[in-house]
Amino acid sequence: MERIPILKMGDFLLVTIQVDMHDRLVTTLQDDLTLMISRSGATGVLIDISSLDMVDSFIGRMIGNIAGMSRVLDAETVVVGMRPAVAITLVELGLSLPGVRTALDVEKGMALLRSATRRRSGEADDGRDEG
Repeated sequence: MERIPILKMGDFLLVTIQVDMHDRLVTTLQDDLTLMISRSGATGVLIDISSLDMVDSFIGRMIGNIAGMSRVLDAETVVVGMRPAVAITLVELGLSLPGVRTALDVEKGMALLRSATRRRSGEADDGRDEG
C-alpha cells in the first residue's frame, strides 16, 4: 500500500506530499499522521503541498480534518507551498480550511510553528503561575 512519509524533526512532524493524491492515500495519511502525533507527542505538523498541482474538494476537506484532529491532539498545523492555482481552487470550492495556518515555504512554516508553540506554552505557564 502506498504511503506518504512522515518525518519527525524535534517536536514537529514534517509531511512532504510529492505524489498525486487520491482519496485512499489522503485517508491513509490522516490515519498515519494522527497515530504519529499521538505516539510522538509532536506539538506541530508541517504539511508541504508544493508538489501538488491541484486539490479537489475531498482533499481540501481532509487537510482541514487533519488540522482539526491535530488540534485535538494538541498539535498546531501549518500548510506550506500552496500554489496560486490550488489557493484559487480552494476558494472557488468554498473551502476556507479553518484552523489551517499557511506559509509560503518550509522555512517560514517552521518559524510559524515554533512561534505558535512557544506562545501556547507561554500561555500555559502563565496560567499555572497565577494559581
